[in-house]
Amino acid sequence: MTLYLASDAPTKPLQQQDIQLESNFCLNIRSLIAEYLDPVTLNTKLQELPQQFDRPQPRKWARIDWQNLNCDQIVGIEPQLFLAILKGAIDTEAPIRDYTQTSRQYLAPIHPQMAEFVGGTVDKIGKHSKGIWELEECRHAPALLRVYRQLSGKKIELTFKQVRPYQPTSCPDRDLYRHGLHRIFTEYGATCLYLWLMGHSKGTLRQILGELVCDEVNHLIKFWGFGIWLYPCPKGYRFLRGCQQLLPRRSSGNNLLTTYRRMMSVLQWQDWTWQHRWQIVTTFVLVMQQLLAWHHSLKPTDLDRIFGASSN
Repeated sequence: MTLYLASDAPTKPLQQQDIQLESNFCLNIRSLIAEYLDPVTLNTKLQELPQQFDRPQPRKWARIDWQNLNCDQIVGIEPQLFLAILKGAIDTEAPIRDYTQTSRQYLAPIHPQMAEFVGGTVDKIGKHSKGIWELEECRHAPALLRVYRQLSGKKIELTFKQVRPYQPTSCPDRDLYRHGLHRIFTEYGATCLYLWLMGHSKGTLRQILGELVCDEVNHLIKFWGFGIWLYPCPKGYRFLRGCQQLLPRRSSGNNLLTTYRRMMSVLQWQDWTWQHRWQIVTTFVLVMQQLLAWHHSLKPTDLDRIFGASSN
């Protein structure tokens, strides 16, 4: 199995080829966003959340033909960089139990059903059951590990990311709001990354990444829509506190800018070409445009019909 593909000598000037490649990538990403973030699909994902409180059922993946997975399915990016990005994604996905239990603790005082959806339950003797979010997310790292091994022929040692532990204050409502911003941001980042990787893949590799995108979009929409319902009309102090999350603070690393920088460092951002950096930024912008259009389509009456009357 070869990591590098042979290519013919270019028949066009390099600059013209680059422009054509970037144009093709934008069309590809727009097509993927239209498919995976279709507003009707997003509304369906949000509306099914209360059903999963009562009848929890993880989303099933389609059958994957692992034997057809090979390096020829990496498109428009050096395979070594593609694998390095996969390694960063694996390290980020691996500590899913820590993520879910932290979120469960923030949710438990405010909305026990959502807490169980996210992090399952803990009985009196400390025995854990998994929530739907954990059951769906815990298959990501093993799938990516298998992809990495099959494409590279090598096994890798996981570098577990340290997850910020549960740090409550005297205001659980504010704690959950702050934590929820980070949770939504990380799901959004994962969605954009896997969409971008899909734009550089085909065949079975693209199918596997597509399953990850479906999971991430599903979770992002559920967290986002639930947050809008729980904290309606983000004005006043909540809006200002949300904006503060975007700003670095000397006393704490708990802000979205720091989270973004940490994520891109894990994904070997320093080794990306300017074209690939431009592509991922474009992906972030286009996905956010789609999400904001969906966000503005949500009405308080619709959310109350899904979740019940909000107490806030």
